[in-house]
Amino acid sequence: MSMLIIKGTFRAKDLQPDGDTVAFTPDDITDWKRVPGTHQVLPKPDGRVSVRLEGIDALETHYGDDVSGIRHQPLPLAHEAADELLKWLGFKDVHRDERAQQEEDRETVVISVPETVPGYILTRGTDVYGRCVALVGRGRPPTLSGYEIDVDVEQLKKTANHHMVERGLAYPTFYTGFPDHLRNALAVAAGAARTALPRRGVWAQDMTVDGFKVADMDSITAKDGAVILPKLFRRLKDYLDLKMPGAPLACLPAYLAGCADRYYLQGTADPLTGLQHIAYTDGETVRMTRPVEEITFEEA
Repeated sequence: MSMLIIKGTFRAKDLQPDGDTVAFTPDDITDWKRVPGTHQVLPKPDGRVSVRLEGIDALETHYGDDVSGIRHQPLPLAHEAADELLKWLGFKDVHRDERAQQEEDRETVVISVPETVPGYILTRGTDVYGRCVALVGRGRPPTLSGYEIDVDVEQLKKTANHHMVERGLAYPTFYTGFPDHLRNALAVAAGAARTALPRRGVWAQDMTVDGFKVADMDSITAKDGAVILPKLFRRLKDYLDLKMPGAPLACLPAYLAGCADRYYLQGTADPLTGLQHIAYTDGETVRMTRPVEEITFEEA
């Protein structure tokens, strides 16, 4: 599959970048109109758009809203991922607003040196939130902005997407439409990070498949909380916000069924609906029965 190249600059100051999302402004704002897909890119007045790195998912630094509450996964690893992405892009010095009264405001970058860095994105569309989903590159693009190219594994390895998985600071997370050869390359990089001695990044603490106890929200948000696949974290956080009566996980399978995530498992032709098929609960323990590389989610 070909991807559209857009040249521009990345920005961190006054924003809340994390390990898989960063703000990008094209040199030519009209390039946003070239992005394919059913969901339109929704740029800010200055032309920037939040770019979601395709094929990866980093620990959440701020997830939720003002009504349900904004939560995060264990922050040491979540911040390590966010810092590594900005460092890789070329930001030399980044400081967040650690004195902010609201915890979520502490994720705002108040100083970045430089304020912007040059780079490019390779995109095949947007998500339902109007974010551009892309491979992220630094420096000069491989060809002129506004053109499409077929992205091979060599090109993928020059992106932040591959770098973050290779460092173990993001989980590979695949959606339909992402080319098989690129997906396989990210799976290989994740496998190397997971089996390295010592294990890299999240893999040194990951409990997604081994299982983890969920007594309350702190079980997945505290500094020493369980490090798990962000997709599962988001579902658990939303479920715990409902304050279900009785045992903390008693209604989790029904809740996951209602979320109706659709996905394919490696080796099967038909999609499944609901994470309850692969998220096993036993008392206070949750574990996924399949590694994330074997799951391909349907795009919304």
